[in-house]
Amino acid sequence: MPKNATSKLLEELLAAAIRRVQPAYCLGPHLPAPPKTGRVIVIGAGKASAAMAQALEQAWPDQPLAGLVICPYGSQLKTRKIQVTEAGHPMPDRNGVTASRRIVQLAEEAGAGDLVLALISGGGSALMTLPISDLSLTEYRQVNEALLKSGASIHEINTVRKQLSAVKGGRLADAVKPAQLVTLAISDVVGDRPDIIASGPTVPDDSSASDAIAILDRLSITLPATARHRLENTKPTEMGVEPVDFRLIAKPMDALQAAAEHARQAGLMIDILGDTMEGDAQDAGRHLADYALRKAKDGWHGVILSGGEVTTRLARAADPAEGGPNRETALSFAAHIAGHARISALFADTDGVDGKTPQDNPIAGAHVDGGTVKKAKEIGRSIEDDLAQHRSGDLFEAIGQSIRTGPTHTNVNDFRAILIEPENV
Repeated sequence: MPKNATSKLLEELLAAAIRRVQPAYCLGPHLPAPPKTGRVIVIGAGKASAAMAQALEQAWPDQPLAGLVICPYGSQLKTRKIQVTEAGHPMPDRNGVTASRRIVQLAEEAGAGDLVLALISGGGSALMTLPISDLSLTEYRQVNEALLKSGASIHEINTVRKQLSAVKGGRLADAVKPAQLVTLAISDVVGDRPDIIASGPTVPDDSSASDAIAILDRLSITLPATARHRLENTKPTEMGVEPVDFRLIAKPMDALQAAAEHARQAGLMIDILGDTMEGDAQDAGRHLADYALRKAKDGWHGVILSGGEVTTRLARAADPAEGGPNRETALSFAAHIAGHARISALFADTDGVDGKTPQDNPIAGAHVDGGTVKKAKEIGRSIEDDLAQHRSGDLFEAIGQSIRTGPTHTNVNDFRAILIEPENV
């Protein structure tokens, strides 16, 4: 298969995956019955929240709707009834705080006969930002930035965020009472846990302040004295016993299954490794390369699919072009398949934004093959040095192998597709 044809096929698989987890496709079947007399109040946050609000308006065109959702800058969509506002991601900002206060106000205004629909997706943790009273936004941002640069897992990051927030960890659900609350969510986390998606603003939290302190101490992240004192003196609370109406409308495995369907239609064999890969991006790239090389040696050919969320440590002063976890996985993979003529791959984030990337022209990931290392050497680049300095994005830009999708208005995290061609091709 010609090189441009392999790249086209891999990009088609990514597009099929993203289509399957679009709110317009998956939200409608999960909607509850609208209230007979009360209002429908819509609140929420996340990378998919604008598209979720739009899909809700399309599904209920005659239903009076009002409310507010928060999406990242550059991803706002046109809505008629539900207000959509933009805020900072991955770093929280003042817009997020202002919008979050308004969301809490809307929740508290809901009455017993009203229905509150919470539209929650990945990215909501940074977008819906309301720090505890002992913590300023500047201090909260400093802790958040340190967590993002530490290589901590999303579970660890959100455990800390929940304990430093006035809305996360089920606190927003408390504000909604006594109204009916239904959460519609798109998962971007390994395991699809409701309490981890966007730090679980509408579901009970089983983490504790002591858990957050332990994570911060292990990562050597300093918390302001007043906030640390508050956490150290916070007593564990019992998890709520009231039933929670939490509806998962899309998840990472849905995207992988959609890509698999497209590949089967193209006559390819499929190997789905699952949607739970975590850990260091370079380790993930090496493990995936070893697996692909073994499969190729055994004569297997087809597409290997996987998802999850890997992490990388970027330099503290990293330029936005320097990379992200998917591109670093791709670069590590390329280093280990160098010279292999039958293996190519695509690694991307389904939200269209991989780690540090220019905000006005985001990069989703990269595609690689057996000639990537040679191509880098031809322009005087060392794969080893680029991996050591976490410059995957800068390299892929230089050799023209970046992947750009534009804002996808959804997010089910990492998408990886490895193509092994038959030996006679």
